[in-house]
Amino acid sequence: MIGRSGNPTLRDSSFDRPDSYSGMQQMTIEGTVNKAFITLIILLGSAFSTWMLYFDGYSVGGMAVAGAIIGMILALIVSFVPRTSPYLVPLYAIAEGMFLGAISATYETLYNGIILQAALLTMAVFLALLLAYKTRLIKATENFKLGVFAATAGVALVYLASFILGFFGINIPYLHSNDWIGIGISLVIVVIAALNLVLDFDFIENGAQRGAPKYMEWYGAFGLIVALVWLYLELVRLLAKLASRD
Repeated sequence: MIGRSGNPTLRDSSFDRPDSYSGMQQMTIEGTVNKAFITLIILLGSAFSTWMLYFDGYSVGGMAVAGAIIGMILALIVSFVPRTSPYLVPLYAIAEGMFLGAISATYETLYNGIILQAALLTMAVFLALLLAYKTRLIKATENFKLGVFAATAGVALVYLASFILGFFGINIPYLHSNDWIGIGISLVIVVIAALNLVLDFDFIENGAQRGAPKYMEWYGAFGLIVALVWLYLELVRLLAKLASRD
């Protein structure tokens, strides 16, 4: 297998059947960027609608839960069946937007201005990493990919354990605290989330070079949006911890 994506939603094994792509339109970087932009617009539209409902006095808790569950189901289907991505990725963006809109509105109520800060930081990190990748200041070597994958899996296991233990009233020390150790942990998780973007850039470039089929543009866009959403949420959590210390 040529390369490996650390982003669990993207798998380079999707490119391992080049003979089956004969006669099909091929994936391009420009096409993937366009699909990512479309997906992001859909997600932001859904999030803004939920945001407006919240500040108009409607309860959006149910929308947040529904969006999270539906988004997770769609993400799993797309991850394991990439051919469905042109149809399911837009639906995933709508569901994820519902969840993000509700969560963002809640945080904005608690800490005025935090959402704009998180959005600007997310965009700044994205552009900085894209520039670093294009200029080869950061290279997605095999060891780099494996390291990010291991770190991402570790964070996922900690969050899963925190979720399960929460039902029994048990909290993992420092994970959600606003002391300097908790803030340091959030900073580490933000870095791990950001590095997943580098793996997404590599995955998309790899797919275009290897002549992946056109539908893989939606698959690549999906992975990029997943990483951006994760980075944004971790930045919101970090900023909330910092704001709560005032």
